[in-house]
Amino acid sequence: MAEEYENEEQQADVSPVPSDQENKVDLKAYNEIDQQLCGSLEELREGYAKVRFLTTAEMVVDKKGLVHSGFVFGAANFAAAAAVNRPNAILSVARCNFLAPLKVEDEVIFEAAAQQLTARKRTVIVSGYIDKIKVFDGEFSMVITDRHALSLHLTEG
Repeated sequence: MAEEYENEEQQADVSPVPSDQENKVDLKAYNEIDQQLCGSLEELREGYAKVRFLTTAEMVVDKKGLVHSGFVFGAANFAAAAAVNRPNAILSVARCNFLAPLKVEDEVIFEAAAQQLTARKRTVIVSGYIDKIKVFDGEFSMVITDRHALSLHLTEG
């Protein structure tokens, strides 16, 4: 399994790259996620993901239209997992800053850049913007396991 990671780059390149076939990468992580709830994948390349998240009325918690932060977190987590893009990647730690409240029909662009691309534990930096206003930033630790997380039997002694 370690050989699989030996040929990967050490650091994520977060500079814009034209979206042509040469740079296209297939989504291997979280590929059955409901993109209506967690954002739609706009761009994907090795160590980088861009997710467009549109808030909806189903996400509202009060009469003023405040969106529940759990949906925002879900979109950021999806971006982080996509940037790692391994089938058995799972979130282990997240440190997040919600910098502004969201309301219905806000559109947030999340960009995620993975670091330590050869390691089984990867740090992913995620930023979310509405236009040029930063509304979210976070650091996600993702762990890549040999088997699916539900097949690990962690509670057995």
